Amino acid sequence: MPAAMPRRYGRPRYHYDCVDSTMRVAAKRARLGCPEGTVVTADQQTGGRGRHGRVWYSERGLGLYLSLVLRPACSPEAAPLLTLVAGLGVKEALERTTGVPCDIRWPNDILIRERKCCGILVEMEASRETVDHVVVGIGINLNQLEFPADFAPTATSLRIETGRDWTRTSILDPLLDSLHSCYGLLASRGPKPIIEAFQQASSYACGRRVVIEGLPDGASGSTRGVTAGLSPAGLLLVEDGHGVVAPVLAGSVRPDVGTM
Repeated sequence: MPAAMPRRYGRPRYHYDCVDSTMRVAAKRARLGCPEGTVVTADQQTGGRGRHGRVWYSERGLGLYLSLVLRPACSPEAAPLLTLVAGLGVKEALERTTGVPCDIRWPNDILIRERKCCGILVEMEASRETVDHVVVGIGINLNQLEFPADFAPTATSLRIETGRDWTRTSILDPLLDSLHSCYGLLASRGPKPIIEAFQQASSYACGRRVVIEGLPDGASGSTRGVTAGLSPAGLLLVEDGHGVVAPVLAGSVRPDVGTM
């Protein structure tokens, strides 16, 4: 990654005690014309969400819950690349700030020792050819020591992994720097360096046996296989047991602990 550019993200910055979703608030501000780099954060979300309508557990004061408004000069087909940019930015910031190695499970989960500490959701509003705005939602588990039963087997926090408390600002400012740097790399040099960086940063990108969960009813393609890198559009490629390689268009990737 190139050296971070002077930070412009986070100006303006809106912080709330409690909202239903920082994504909703940021999207509303984007529709009203807020500038690129606007950030919305909250101490608590009552309706935080992830991909496929999943709930994001947002307990008061224990996490970093933020949404960032972008206005990229790109086509709507570039959405997967923006998710990769966000993942790279979060991983880079967390590793630099905490010293803890992180992994990225395509497309949007940040893992520590195979447990999820951060989720990313990218949503855009666009016409057929033009993107009006993109909202990047990021939820990071900071100081949780335990999780509800549904999340406990697969979740972790920076407190659990490092043994120390983390303030929101100690993570937010380095995160905004990294996001700005990675987004600038995409804008200045195109998709190739982002795809290459993601393939190096993620153990899930190449040679990993995975299961694709949550496919829509009637979807074609294998539900398991071996990852084979990323397509030029940023989609994960998976090779099935017959040597057929196809991109993952929907669903969630999980490690395959069974047999092929």
